[in-house]
Amino acid sequence: MRVPRENLLGTEEGKGFYQLMQQLPQERMIIALGALAAMERAIGLTVEYVRNRKVFGAPLLDMQNTRFKLAECKTNATIARTFVNECMGKVLRGELDPGTAHGQWWCTQRACEIIDECLQLHGGYGYMMEYPIARMYVNARVSKIFGGSNEIMKELIAREL
Repeated sequence: MRVPRENLLGTEEGKGFYQLMQQLPQERMIIALGALAAMERAIGLTVEYVRNRKVFGAPLLDMQNTRFKLAECKTNATIARTFVNECMGKVLRGELDPGTAHGQWWCTQRACEIIDECLQLHGGYGYMMEYPIARMYVNARVSKIFGGSNEIMKELIAREL
């Protein structure tokens, strides 16, 4: 099939795969950013929910376990934000390297764990698809696969050892 020159993707004919590979660090950063946003949204939704949900006559947030679980989630999200911000600085300086595999796998793994914890705090409501946390739970899982699975990311990291 002949494709008109004006429809060429990239800058050089026959170099599509090479050009695609050059963009992987940026793609991995976008995936890490999405995971970070999901973590923060899940925490926000859950804090709102547990403030309003009454259990044994008191807000669910008054229970120590709830506060501790949310504290753990918030800590992991804060660590993720710090790392992602550092990587974004590298993007802006043109210094981003294949090491972004660290951010992709770690952030997507933490996002799945945080969303799972937040869903648990929603109780049965968290498993009903009309609640945003249930949809987030379903959607988060694929983030550990696209852009290179977390196992591939770990292999890339291991090659740097």
